[in-house]
Amino acid sequence: MGLRERKKQRTRDALIDAALDLFLTKGYEATTVDQIAAEVEVSPRTFFRYFASKEDVALSLTADEQRLLLAELAARPESESPFTALCQAMRSLLRILREADDAEAGRYLRCQKVVHSTPALLAGTMRLIKENERRMVAEVARRLGAEPCDLQPQFVVAVFVSVALACFDERTQDPAVLARRLEDLLALAERSLCPGWDQPVRSGAAEPVAAPG
Repeated sequence: MGLRERKKQRTRDALIDAALDLFLTKGYEATTVDQIAAEVEVSPRTFFRYFASKEDVALSLTADEQRLLLAELAARPESESPFTALCQAMRSLLRILREADDAEAGRYLRCQKVVHSTPALLAGTMRLIKENERRMVAEVARRLGAEPCDLQPQFVVAVFVSVALACFDERTQDPAVLARRLEDLLALAERSLCPGWDQPVRSGAAEPVAAPG
């Protein structure tokens, strides 16, 4: 990044850090945008250049992760099956978590504490996941030559999201532990699923035989 971009990133990180510290000490509901801005010695107007609301700043790391996951999925080779592409995209995200420096890891941990102690933010997190799920369905449908409303792309993404959500436990918030747990779950899913289950049925393939009676 250039100097201007680095400066903007530092300001954004400082606002996130200030917000998380205030949420943990004063409580999410009691914290205002003005207080967050004051901690970083910027104006509320500057705050709103980076975030739309205090919920937006609280969920910024989750939103970043969802955007990165989608970008990694779109960059996977077309030769990969949809579920493999999803798993590999998630593994790219895991590498970033594992390679986080102390500041990034601490920010992630504080964010998890805030979110898991605030029902409104837990609901917001699920909303972000559902929004990204729709985008993943659209990408999987494109890879399958199907429509997003078709059952197969929806099913493939639903299986992947279920595996990913099984990893996250409010008692386990350390990024390295989460990364190992998710990697184990992805490997388990890959071993358990029949080869080709996430591929379209090719013309000429055998049709299922109806049960007698």
